[in-house]
Amino acid sequence: MIVVKIVTQVKLMPEAQQAAALSATLRTVNDLACWVSAVAFAHGVPREYELRKHTYPRLKAEGLGAQSAQHTIKKVRDAYTTLRANIRAGNLGKPKSKRRRKAESKPITFRPDAAQPYDDRCMSWQYDQRTVSIWTTEGRLKAVRFVCSADALKVLQQYRKGESDLIERDGVFYLVATCEVPEAETYEPDGFIGVDLGIVNIATTSTGYQAAGRALNRYRKRQLALRAKLQKKRTKSAKRRLKERSRREARHVKNTNHIIAKTIVTEAERTSAGISLEELKGIRQRVRLRKPQRVALHSWSFAQLGGFIVYKAKRAGVPLVFVDPAYTSQTCAECGHVDKRNRIDQGLFICRGCGVVAHADRNASHNIATRGEIVWNAGRESRVPATR
Repeated sequence: MIVVKIVTQVKLMPEAQQAAALSATLRTVNDLACWVSAVAFAHGVPREYELRKHTYPRLKAEGLGAQSAQHTIKKVRDAYTTLRANIRAGNLGKPKSKRRRKAESKPITFRPDAAQPYDDRCMSWQYDQRTVSIWTTEGRLKAVRFVCSADALKVLQQYRKGESDLIERDGVFYLVATCEVPEAETYEPDGFIGVDLGIVNIATTSTGYQAAGRALNRYRKRQLALRAKLQKKRTKSAKRRLKERSRREARHVKNTNHIIAKTIVTEAERTSAGISLEELKGIRQRVRLRKPQRVALHSWSFAQLGGFIVYKAKRAGVPLVFVDPAYTSQTCAECGHVDKRNRIDQGLFICRGCGVVAHADRNASHNIATRGEIVWNAGRESRVPATR
């Protein structure tokens, strides 16, 4: 059975004494994680088993339980694995760049409120009572209340599997649980819906749906101006306001992308169509823009929107393919004529071959839909066994 891994977040509602214990636990384990990281760095970041020999006795002596000590060591080792993957991928710059040298020259550190993983031996869920029992450095806390939506509770009850992370944000505690939801059986699509992603229009589909980015871009500019204004003041109240507003923009963008993705997937499911997305990996490295435009490009969360569409499509059984986006904005969806002059401006497309006039993003979405159908048919044909 193929599953889709998703995360479900619940908000803890601890009493004052419970909150103090949870906060002290996070600070203790993250302080020890920084020490484990320093030991790992000094020994050339050994494998997890060898690192355990160097650190496990002290972690136990500091009051961590056996499982919590193991999770702390694994958290550190995973952090170094992620760092190496980012270095190999070039995400931290070239070998001699300042950012890469800084990352490689010192141990990884953890914030006092960084997430700490828990497994079923450290924590148990009581779904009917909506409480959890969780290990802390001050003993096991029982009947810690949590709140979540009815849908989230249903997903937790049916599909929760593996570890859950305890995190603290601005004094509020959350549990983020991993759920393995079975993929729905994919149906045979009756055509494809092409999705053109952009900055002016976040998403434009070949069926006519268009999610304009004007409001979101205006919101981002307003937030950027407000942050600059508060940072310039450098007062305690300004810093407090900045902290209060932290992550607000990210939450707003995430909610917007969820709504757009759900609209697209629901339309595809309703019409028994598939979804064709353009493969935009590496676009930030390929595109060259003037300095004023770079902020818009680098704050454009197309990867997040694409990820939301992918997992929602898998859960619904909607067929999904990725296609090469090259020349989709220059190709006429009616006659196939390719010319960079066809794209008059951001919103206008006039074909120099057949003279058709169309919205530029709508035209591109039709090209993406056509390519999606070609890719799907090619894959379907390739799955047929060869006859002898």
